[in-house]
Amino acid sequence: MKISHIEHLGIAVKSIEEALPYYENVLGLKCYNIETVEDQKVRTAFLKVGDVKIELLEPTSPESTIAKFIEKNNGNGGMHHLAFAVEDGVANALAEAETTGIRLIDKAPRKGAEGLNIAFLHPKSTLGVLTELCEKP
Repeated sequence: MKISHIEHLGIAVKSIEEALPYYENVLGLKCYNIETVEDQKVRTAFLKVGDVKIELLEPTSPESTIAKFIEKNNGNGGMHHLAFAVEDGVANALAEAETTGIRLIDKAPRKGAEGLNIAFLHPKSTLGVLTELCEKP
């Protein structure tokens, strides 16, 4: 697997509108994109810190994995996942990870926010860190 850089840090929030003032007014970052990813039942907002993005994740349904994460975290948001950009393709990275015994959440790449191809590795086999692999199509 060829990782080129950290693509983004995913942070679960109850409300993007409530979270943005902290990131914009306190930290001085600027939100440059908000979009809904229907099949993941999530609304996302992106901010940049240097070359790394922060992805705020707001659930759009109680069945969303983000809603369940917030519920398990005593109703609070927090650090949800770490995403890496892979140069050799998400499908290849998944195959390589699986051969080393890593448990996959996604068996094949799927579409994520900002049009990226994405897939997740299960935190039970990645030292407790939900890991996302990303590539530009």
